[in-house]
Amino acid sequence: MNSIVKTFSELSNQDLYEILQLRSEIFVVEQNCVYNDLDGLDLEGLHMYIEKDNQIVAYVRLLKPGTRFPDASIGRVITKLDYRNKGLSTAIMKEAILYLQKEWNADTIKISAQKYLQKFYENLGFSIVTDEYLEDGIPHYGMILNFI
Repeated sequence: MNSIVKTFSELSNQDLYEILQLRSEIFVVEQNCVYNDLDGLDLEGLHMYIEKDNQIVAYVRLLKPGTRFPDASIGRVITKLDYRNKGLSTAIMKEAILYLQKEWNADTIKISAQKYLQKFYENLGFSIVTDEYLEDGIPHYGMILNFI
């Protein structure tokens, strides 16, 4: 499975619309969470996604060290509802991790993980490094993946 990686300026209007629509479907509507998705970090991040049937079905945002955290980070991890339980979330996360290792020489990746996804991230090698905290009203953990 190959993912597509683009900077913000490389995204077409259609790409950007689909990404924002998918993020809104999941984070705002499905999770019933009102928050400011347009946080300014999209401009600095890389956008990795998987397309199937001519639509974006899985997505992550990659941020360089010093952007959100001192370490490289992966965020806005989503899979379209109709495509869940098919391994796409794991596949795109593994590709994102490899990308950060190869392209940015990342030795540590930090994420802000929703608590209910703790096991998913632990299965990818992440470990909890913070107490539980609320982010946008949803319980989260700070987690890291070290390669050293």
